[in-house]
This record gives sequence, C-alpha cells and structure tokens, in this order.
Amino acid sequence: MLPLLFILINLTIFPCISALEFLFNSFTANSTPVLNLIDDARLEPPVIRLTNDSNQFSRGRAFYPSPIPIKSTSNSTSISSSFSTQFIFSILPDDPSSPGFGLAFVLSASTSPPNALSSQYFGLFTNATVHTVAPLLAVEFDTGRNPEFNDPDRNHVGIDLNSIESVVTQTAGYYNSSGNASDSFVPLNMRSGQNIHVWIDFNGPEFEINVTIAPAGMSRPVRTMLSYKKPIIANYTSADMFVGFSASKTQWIEAQRVLAWSFSDSGVARDINTTNLPIFQLENSTSSLSPGSIAGIVIGCVVAVLGCLCVFYWVWWKRRGKEEEDVIEDWELEYWPHRFSYEELNQATKGFSKDELLGAGGFGKVYKGTLSNNTEVAVKCVNHDSRQGIREFMAEISTIGRLQHKNLVQMRGWCRKGNELMIVYDYMPNGSLNKWIFDKPEKVMNWVDRRRVLADVAEGLNYLHHGWEQVVVHRDIKSSNVLLDSEMRGRLGDFGLAKLYTHGGVPNTTRVVGTLGYLAPEVVTRATPTAASDVYSFGVVVLEVACGRRPIDTRFVVEEEEVLIDWVRQKYREGRLCEAADDRIKGQYSEDEMEAMLKLGLTCCHPDPLRRPTMREVVAVLLGENVEATQNELLAELTPTVSSMKDRSSSASEEGDKYLSQESELLSAV
Repeated sequence: MLPLLFILINLTIFPCISALEFLFNSFTANSTPVLNLIDDARLEPPVIRLTNDSNQFSRGRAFYPSPIPIKSTSNSTSISSSFSTQFIFSILPDDPSSPGFGLAFVLSASTSPPNALSSQYFGLFTNATVHTVAPLLAVEFDTGRNPEFNDPDRNHVGIDLNSIESVVTQTAGYYNSSGNASDSFVPLNMRSGQNIHVWIDFNGPEFEINVTIAPAGMSRPVRTMLSYKKPIIANYTSADMFVGFSASKTQWIEAQRVLAWSFSDSGVARDINTTNLPIFQLENSTSSLSPGSIAGIVIGCVVAVLGCLCVFYWVWWKRRGKEEEDVIEDWELEYWPHRFSYEELNQATKGFSKDELLGAGGFGKVYKGTLSNNTEVAVKCVNHDSRQGIREFMAEISTIGRLQHKNLVQMRGWCRKGNELMIVYDYMPNGSLNKWIFDKPEKVMNWVDRRRVLADVAEGLNYLHHGWEQVVVHRDIKSSNVLLDSEMRGRLGDFGLAKLYTHGGVPNTTRVVGTLGYLAPEVVTRATPTAASDVYSFGVVVLEVACGRRPIDTRFVVEEEEVLIDWVRQKYREGRLCEAADDRIKGQYSEDEMEAMLKLGLTCCHPDPLRRPTMREVVAVLLGENVEATQNELLAELTPTVSSMKDRSSSASEEGDKYLSQESELLSAV
C-alpha cells in the first residue's frame, strides 16, 4: 500500500488543475464515444478487441481521447503528476503452440507512434534497433519470447522505455500471503483466456512504477510483482501524454481483449466490479462441462477411435501398396507450423498444374496456390532420399518456421506424401530479384529499388545470423532466392538448405551444397558453411545487382571476364571500378555511391572468411547508421585481396602489393 500512499501525498502537494477519473466495468455502445479506437481496435460488447482475426497483419489501439498532464514542460527533468489505474484483460490464442504477441498498457505522447509495425512489437515500435521518436512508456504483458530482446520466457511482464527491449521484466504471477519476503510466488498463465486483473501505480515525483497482477475476482496482493524506480523515466515522458492500450499480431489468431478499466490522476483508481465478467475459452474446450459429460465424451471418443483404427487397418490391409505413402506417422504430428493435407494443396495448385508452375530447380518445383480462404501461397515440392532424411529435414524446417522478420519469406506450413515434402510459403507477387535484372525484363529495376532490396536482404540475413536464439546459415544466398513482395521490398526465401547451430558453434554437416558462382572458397574446400560463407554469397549478389551480370557468364569470350568477382577486381586494380556498373541504369546514381557499393561487394567476397565483415556491419553501412565508425572498424580488420579465385600463386604478389596499398580506399565512400 506504500505506492498508493505516495500518490495521495503527491496529489495533495501538487493538485491537478483538471483531475481525470473514469470507470468502465464493461464496454457498451455508450463507452466508445468516450474512447478513441484506432486501426483494428473495435467494440465487441461487453469488451474491446484490439486486433482483427481476419487480417494477416493486425494492429489496434484504444486510448482515452484527452491527454493527461505529466510534466510542467517537455524538457523538465522532474515529473509533477501521478496516476493510479487498474484494468482487466484476457488473451486467448487459437493455437497454443503458435507464437505469442500479448498487449501493452501505454503512456504515449502520440496515439499513433511513428513508423510502428502493424504486425509486431505491440504495434508501438519500429524494430529492434531503431527506437520510436515519440516519448513513450509501456507496461507489456508479453505472451511470446524473443531471445534477442532478452525476454525471460513466453509469459512475462516488462516495463519498456521507448524500446521493445524491457528495462526490467518478471515472469507473470503474484505473491500470496502478507507481503513478506518469504511469500511464495504463484505463476499466472496469461495465454489461457483467463481474466487477469492489473494494478499500475505511477508515482511521478518519485520516478517509480509499480505493477501487480492477479486472477480477476481475487483481492489485490499486498506485495508488488514488478517495480522500477529511476530518474531516467523523466526522459521518456512529455508535458501531456495519452493513456491506453495497444496490441498487434501476424497471421496467427490471438484474441486480445480489454474487459474493464478504471483510472484516476487525483487519487486511487476506483475498484472494478469483477462479478459477471465474461469468460473466454476455445469453442472445443470442455472445462465448463460436468464430469459426467466429460466421461461420456471420453468414452465416445475411445469407441470412435477404436472404430476408426479398425477401418484404417482394413483399408491399409486392402490397399497398403497404394496408400502407404499417405500415412501420417507419429513423429510428423510433433512438428510446427501447420500441416496441410495433400488434397488441400492439390486443389490449391489445380493438381500441380503446369499453368501454376512458378519455377523449378535442382531441389524441386515451386507452384502458385490459392487456399480455400483465397489466400495466395507458394508451394515448393522437395524430394528426399529416405524417411530418416525427411525426419531430420522436418526437424530443422519446423524450427526455421518459427522465424519472424519482415525481410524473410514467412513459412506457413508443410505436407508430406511418401518421400516428397511440400513446403508452403507466402506468395510473393513480384517474383524473384534476378527476373528484374536478367532474363530480358520488360522493365529493368532502377538503382534506387536495387539498393533498397539489398538493404532489405541484409537486414533479413542479419536477423538469421545475430537476431535469434540460434545461428541460421542459409547456405543458398542468390538473386533467385531474393523475392519481392507487392511493394517491391526484398525478402529472403528458400530455406531448404539452411542449417542451425548454437552461437559460437559449428554446423554439423560435411556436404557441399549451394549454387555455383555463389559458394565461398572454404565451403568448396572444407564443406564447412558458416555465417561468413553467407556473407560471401551476399557479396556476390551485391556485385550482380550493381553490375547487371551473373556470377558466371559464358557469353564472354575472354575467360577472365566469365567470373564476375575476378572481373570486378580487375577493374578495381585498373582504377576503373565504376565501369563495371550496369549500363542500363547509368545516370541514376552518383559515381561515389556506385563505387561504394562495388567495394562493399568485394569486401564481402574476401577469400579469407575471417576478414569478411559481419552482416551486422554490412547493415550498418547500407542503412547509414554510424557509417564513419563502421568504416574505421572494417578497415582495421579487413585486407582485401586482388588475386583471382583461380590463381593465388606467388606470381600474383606484385599485383597484390599494388592492391593492398590501396586498401584504405576500399570503404571510404561507403
């Protein structure tokens, strides 16, 4: 009760000019004129829903329309106001194994934080590295775990200051008994649909935030669950700020509901009436049935299962030769994401018709499909040699399917028929990058779009290498695996060859895979792919995009011009680097800009993997973040070579010395 006493004292010393106090025990048609519902937030009496199940990327916010005074001026280092609030929320996903999203209570200078993503980060933040520019403070009730943001688990509460990475977190729960240090902590699952009661006390003059939660209907615990007290809070507040709620999600359904809300900046918020609150659970949930009904259902299910098993055995016995490949083995049911039926994909692709064929390669064919809900997808068919190989392959695919980033093609699910795997991805309407540069396109991609796509792919690859709990080595970076969405933004796809390993470890593989012309030298000689070998392949893509030439082009009579990397290096040695640029986009770039891009590609293609930059450094260069510091660091670590990939003999030392004397220029324009 001490935080409440602080609030009462502060409000006595610093009385509000215009006190704000309200109480919604439920939300009706009369409530919405008082609240500002933004984006997908809507009224579903007696609750407010924050996201829309039918939208693949959904974001919603609910704010009280008038701001409350927080500080005397925006530049003030002290906070003069305090407030007390309590509310009740419920979070219920359709699929318990899907990624969680949660919701947040927000104190913001704007009801629409600039550039906030519609699919992630509670709909409040831009990304992991760029903070929102508006003063913003949030208490997150997070039902997902992002290791790159130091989340402790998939069920925690955190306090965010202008960043998705919380300054303090605590597993969701409450302390029972009298508030002593010896009290036991009771975990509280926020993804079960259970109604959660939250109390938040904001003590401005003391720079303190206290958060307490408990199941709805239970008295407020004496001991606070989460507390944060530092003067730095003042840096993330402004003179007037809005209070409300925000949430977001991707294609998975997770119902985020606010059932009641009480607020006061002139005292303790009035208690919410928790009786007669609606209870939310999945339609197939049996928790509300009587024991007799549950027993009857269980017995009926057992009988039905036994009957089905008998029928299945009879069918198998009669047609085991034809139907064996369609049997769903037990291990398949362990994997995530969604498993499509073969009939569903067969219908979506019109029987895998040639008219729906998007492309074919050494690892299978890709078809366009339209699911029953009119969602367009890409279906890749992959052949494997053995059932054991399929099982190992699916173990990795199921892990890769959990990756989420705006510059990665999202995996939607999979299907198996015999030794053939079908992997379902989001459909990219503008095809692959190589079709906009090679293959005689009707409209050649301009330089601005090319540079933007390279930055998009670099961000996606940086996430694979550094932004997840494991390192993901793609192993097949090439322009044909860079896909373009409806806005011509680049997304990295085709994870069929990807390998995962722990940070600091080495992939467990001895098989050389990839595409000729993109393979790093160490992969060919030692068959050991690493993040550095992905950087090499990305460097080849950079040179492809800038030069408008394939990595190996047999159209040229002179052998030295067949290999793109060698040809660009030769141009660099001769001081004519910009002559390597694509003639079709001349006049669309400055000479310094093109030279910088070509030098970046050469640096990524250094034969020594230890001298290549990391994707984090490449992203910093392409996005222009702390460019000067990045350049100095790269120059200190990298020593590019001019020797051909085909000839590294000592006879090239004279030319190598000449090139090494120019190394200080390599990134000066990047």
